[in-house]
Amino acid sequence: MADSLDAIRNRIEGANDLQGVVRTMKAMSASSITQYENAVLALSSYYETVQQGLTACFKDLNSGPLLLPNSKAKKTAAVIVFGSDQGLVGQFNDTLAEYLNEHLGEIGPKLKVWVVGERMKGQLEDANLTIQGYFNVPSTVDSVTHLIGKLLIATEHLWGIDLQSPIYLCHHKPGRQMGQYAPAMRTLLPIDSAWQKNLQSQVWKGPSLPQTLGTNALTLRALIREYLFVSIYQSSAESLASENASRLMSMQRAEKNIEEMLADLQRAYHQQRQESIDAELFDVLAGYTSGK
Repeated sequence: MADSLDAIRNRIEGANDLQGVVRTMKAMSASSITQYENAVLALSSYYETVQQGLTACFKDLNSGPLLLPNSKAKKTAAVIVFGSDQGLVGQFNDTLAEYLNEHLGEIGPKLKVWVVGERMKGQLEDANLTIQGYFNVPSTVDSVTHLIGKLLIATEHLWGIDLQSPIYLCHHKPGRQMGQYAPAMRTLLPIDSAWQKNLQSQVWKGPSLPQTLGTNALTLRALIREYLFVSIYQSSAESLASENASRLMSMQRAEKNIEEMLADLQRAYHQQRQESIDAELFDVLAGYTSGK
């Protein structure tokens, strides 16, 4: 049985309201993408400064080896995974969870996982991974800094001892075009002789040779903490930009579906209205004919 005109009209009004919500979410997602991408760009100059500080530490040959020798024992690895708290992000969490599972063999058997995002936490628990810590996804650019501080405290027992414990970041990175993103794995630690030699080989840009003041070991650890902060911040911001890109794509698909549904409802409404008018005209004509 066909819907009545009132029922179709109510469905049209509901679809219009939903379309307004989808458009608002599209605008918010697009705006958030720009904010998080700008946050990553704003960190680039500071990241360069930290790199120069590390280069200065490693170029100070009078200090001797700044790092502890590599241990033959397998260290406990830490993985920080950035997912989402909210839905409407398509396969965002599923894709990243599958990507992490594929690369677990490269990390090693001793593994500790910290996860950002309630929905990602559920994905990893379903994969039988033990979660060491869970954090909420930042809702604004300003709250990202607070999250990074918590992550540094949570993992301090690994990087704050000998800088040899592996730490990885697993997250989505935005693509070149709007709405594109892909999973990635980034290695933060360990700091080994190869990294030290790489920084030592870099050409110093300043007019004079670099020097470090105070204890080189303390200066190095302070710079390492800043390096970790900037790196984790960048990964978090890239994940948030990717999440909003995924949500933007979902809203675009939803908007297209709503437009198609509205077109069908409009056609059904006009057809039903025309049939109602025709029926009334037939009734009038039948009454006029029978009255003669």
